[in-house]
Amino acid sequence: MGIFDFLKGEFIDVIHWVDDSRDTMVWRFEREGHEIKYGAKLTVREGQSAVFVHEGQLADVFTPGMYMLETNNMPIMTTLNHWDHGFQSPFKSEIYFVNTTRFNDLKWGTKNPIICRDPEFGPVRLRAFGSYSVRVVDPARFLTEIVGTDGEFTMDEISYQVRNIIVQEFSRIVAGSGIPVLDMAANTADLGKLVAAEISGTIAEYGLSIPELYIENISLPPAVEQAMDKRTQMGIIGDLGRYTQFSAAEAMTAAAQTPNSGMGAGMGMGMGMAMAQNMGQSMAAGQASGPWGGRTAPAAAQPTAPVAAPPPPPPVEHVWHIAENGATTGPYSKARLGRMAQEGGLTRQTLVWTPGQDGWKAAGEVSELAQLFTILPPPPPPPPPGA
Repeated sequence: MGIFDFLKGEFIDVIHWVDDSRDTMVWRFEREGHEIKYGAKLTVREGQSAVFVHEGQLADVFTPGMYMLETNNMPIMTTLNHWDHGFQSPFKSEIYFVNTTRFNDLKWGTKNPIICRDPEFGPVRLRAFGSYSVRVVDPARFLTEIVGTDGEFTMDEISYQVRNIIVQEFSRIVAGSGIPVLDMAANTADLGKLVAAEISGTIAEYGLSIPELYIENISLPPAVEQAMDKRTQMGIIGDLGRYTQFSAAEAMTAAAQTPNSGMGAGMGMGMGMAMAQNMGQSMAAGQASGPWGGRTAPAAAQPTAPVAAPPPPPPVEHVWHIAENGATTGPYSKARLGRMAQEGGLTRQTLVWTPGQDGWKAAGEVSELAQLFTILPPPPPPPPPGA
């Protein structure tokens, strides 16, 4: 290689950076010996800034554009000024490219719940998460405060610190806001702007800004959410007593219509025991009359002691439903139907139904209810004297 070819190589140098990683914030231009040639062309693209460091000190920051690095416009020393060193200059220079575009869709969230005082529920624990974006607004400060001499600095290296700042300010603002938990969902946009404004001062010390911060969700502990769901269900149900009666009647109806069900089997066992007791009583009566036609049996045939029959099972209390004007009401007890009959709310033509009955029937056709219409109330008491 001739001397002119060598000098031509010294004059020609292009410094630029094309990033396709999408998460690199700072990249150092690598040059053997960190030597910048005289007359080198520096290309800074949109969304970038170039920080020039000479002999370990920050010398200048270049915004988007093309620059010619020469001694008449930069305070640097190049290899051409030191022929006696054989083009091995002792003055070292470095160029760091800084990505000034937004880094979007970064996640943040509370690792531990935040204890707040709610005006309606009292002390509650809240969790929250969301997303934010970061942008470098002061490349020089960002390089000196955060990056240092790192040749390739990515967003992952600082995202954890930014998340801690966001969570700290969010906890402080939410705890002192006094906004009820049930109203926080309607105020997430305002809370996000308030948090971003509060952390802007701290983030600015790093040379960064938070253009956007979103609160995607604020949640309560699972046990509290279940209690709130139950409270909502109670509000929808309304009269809890009537709902309980209706649910019990529906469960009995379903059990009676379902074969091999536990309740159906229980009802069958009760009916079987009643039949067995009735048969036992009939057999006892037959043995009392005996083949002697009422005469006294021989002494050897007479039992030593009478066998006591078991008491019959208590009668099953039925509950009744009433159909009027295409709607059903109930269930009602027999005592309640008696009062309704006296008040005129129940007549012989009123359609009634109870679990186990074959379809709707008029109240006067049901033997158990027919007696309600035959019992007349006693005569009224005489008026008091002097009335």
